Amino acid sequence: MLCFRSLLFSFLATFLIVSSIPSSFSFEEDSLFTAYRTSDISGEYVDGNTGLVLSWGRTERLLADNSSDQDVNSTLVLAPRRTYRKDPLNDFKRYTGGWNISNRHYWASVAYTGAPFFVIAAIWFVVFGLCLILICLCFCCCRREPYGYSRVAYALSLILLTFFTVAAIVGCIVLYTGQGKFHSSTINTLEYVVHQADTTSENLRNVSGYLAAAKQINVDQMFLPANVQTNIDRIQNRINSSANTLSSKTEDNSEKIKNLIEAVRLALIILSAVMLLLTFLGFVFSLFGMQFLVYILVITGWILVTGTFILCGIFLLLHNVTGDTCVAMNQWVQNPTAHTALDDILPCVDNATAQETLTRSKEVTSQLVNLMNTVINNVSNNNFPPNFGPFYYNQSGPPVPNICNPFNSDLTDRTCAPGEVDLNNATQAWRGYVCQTSGNGICVTRGRLTPAMYGQMTAGVNVSYGLYRYGPFLVNLEECSFVRQTFSDIHATYCPGLRRYSRWIYIGLVMVATAVMLSLVFWVIYGRERRHRVYTKQRTPGGFAGDKPS
Repeated sequence: MLCFRSLLFSFLATFLIVSSIPSSFSFEEDSLFTAYRTSDISGEYVDGNTGLVLSWGRTERLLADNSSDQDVNSTLVLAPRRTYRKDPLNDFKRYTGGWNISNRHYWASVAYTGAPFFVIAAIWFVVFGLCLILICLCFCCCRREPYGYSRVAYALSLILLTFFTVAAIVGCIVLYTGQGKFHSSTINTLEYVVHQADTTSENLRNVSGYLAAAKQINVDQMFLPANVQTNIDRIQNRINSSANTLSSKTEDNSEKIKNLIEAVRLALIILSAVMLLLTFLGFVFSLFGMQFLVYILVITGWILVTGTFILCGIFLLLHNVTGDTCVAMNQWVQNPTAHTALDDILPCVDNATAQETLTRSKEVTSQLVNLMNTVINNVSNNNFPPNFGPFYYNQSGPPVPNICNPFNSDLTDRTCAPGEVDLNNATQAWRGYVCQTSGNGICVTRGRLTPAMYGQMTAGVNVSYGLYRYGPFLVNLEECSFVRQTFSDIHATYCPGLRRYSRWIYIGLVMVATAVMLSLVFWVIYGRERRHRVYTKQRTPGGFAGDKPS
């Protein structure tokens, strides 16, 4: 069996070389989350915590570069230091575009962080495949030596086989648990973002609805001025367009991310289940000496381990994108701007639209209040003689109080004068001034407002108060505060869980891939030792008295 041992030795040596590959690549994990670039040092990072330059195959201690990020102008480059990676699509030059999920160079650079696992998968596939071919040739063509048996080798192979089987099972449990928690955290985050966007869109549509209703307000045959109605028509189109863009863009991007997450979840669940079954069956078949089935599982496991290492690289990509996104959101909150790549997740409403909406809302509110106060002062509170036609309806009693106009003529905030009623309680205050009317609309009881006038003025108050109530929302909309609050909440509440559980999946994948890979090797080793043990037991009188090292 010299042929088999030499092949086994060469495989284990190759495995040691392969397992050292990740230390030669500077792919990002938590130790590199705060790393940033040095000036003109190709292929190197400076760890912001330790001051170490991390590069391909060498480590030096240098002083961190104190150069600041690029100046923020109309477009803010998000997370430029964290995303400063090699770009395979640009001759492996460093990517400098920052976080941007719409940029193929960003995806290429972050995909390159999974290169160590892709390399390991390729080496494992080629080397182990060659070993399997050579082992088959050795069994078929090489002259076999007499069987020998070693109790130490047999016991050690059984112990290691059991250990790696248990490690694979633990890895599958960690992987399954991590993917469940990561999926839940991701969906909760997406639902929160969509909820924020839908709430903002709904509020915008409510403002548009109030503006449309304001055009229909008619108090004693008096309407809003024609220029105000024209302004309402113009801003309504912009409001509806902004609301639709915000809602549809957020929903579309949410669906794309959900589809990706669901695909990853399904792949991880299937992988963990298949690997768990493979590990269990391989262990059982090895113990009972079912060598033909073991060889089938070895070939199956060879392919599955290759796929698992590839999935490790893919999930490392997803893990880094998650971290990039969290950093980008935090930087945007600290340096808010209207134009960033984060518009692909939750866009701000156009600033000009938000400003004009706020202005028109104040204008319409003020005009409606002035309209109703004009009717109160010139019609309701006047005592017209019966021959004054439509202005006379036998009004009598104490005068109706005016509504407090919340805005001055220049649309700045105004303080209410004594005797004025607020918008929020005007309808209750006016109820005591309503008279009962005859069939021709003449008051037959004391009062200065007919039921019809009271209904018209109530509608005007409701529209005015509705627009006034949305004032703070429109101010926040103008400043894009709702996006800033959303990203602040995500960074503080959701990002820690996303990064924690993505790390669980990453650890679980590595554990499963490594444990199953080594289990394959010891399925073969233990099978050989078990055959030698059975052969020795059969050939040696008195059991194992004649056991000898192989």
